[in-house]
Amino acid sequence: MIRAEKRGLWAAVVRGYVRRKLASAFGGLWVRGVLPDARHGLVVYANHSSWWDGFVIHELGRAAGWDSYAVMEEENLAKYPFHTKLGAFSVRRGDARSALTTLKYARSLLSQPRGVVFIFPEGQLRPGDGPLGEFERGVEVLQRAAHVPALPVSLRYAFLGQELPEVLVDVGTPHGPDTSGRYRAEVEALLRRGREVRSTDEYRLLVPGRRGVRERWDAVRGAQRRLLKEGV
Repeated sequence: MIRAEKRGLWAAVVRGYVRRKLASAFGGLWVRGVLPDARHGLVVYANHSSWWDGFVIHELGRAAGWDSYAVMEEENLAKYPFHTKLGAFSVRRGDARSALTTLKYARSLLSQPRGVVFIFPEGQLRPGDGPLGEFERGVEVLQRAAHVPALPVSLRYAFLGQELPEVLVDVGTPHGPDTSGRYRAEVEALLRRGREVRSTDEYRLLVPGRRGVRERWDAVRGAQRRLLKEGV
């Protein structure tokens, strides 16, 4: 398997690049809900609808103060090995021996202080706002093996009237192990609620993004009005 390599100068460079890349592509990264303490380990699972998801979960973990990692299919991680600097490690789908090795490694990460492992249970990218795919049992198996709570999260990329889209993260409630149907239902409920959103009023900003042309122009006009009011 391919292990995470979060230490060292190169890892710091990649983390800085990810933050700048997100900030330049979106209006902001917003969160609704409580990011829980993970001092005793936490498995976080989410839908997988965009190439950006890996960058988003990395910034989410950083903001929460977690020591976060993520499971990634081995073929893809071999193609894009810089993800190991963000905490990605591999599993080889359809290979029982690889799955067992990955499970043991993930358990060791969860035993560390503030250890968090992110999983995308759909197992593949499913773009758009369509229905979720079937969830594989990886979250359930890891949660039972590591004896830690699981946290449902939904990720959306939405235009809310500005030039750039916003990243909207809805956070559910941690829960104990259950059947795979429970995990899918939790994320579906978060997505349904998120699809009703028309503004970021109920969210808090985790990562500021780039202002669009209209926002920059409005800021200039506001400054001009203030100067005129003050008689400058």
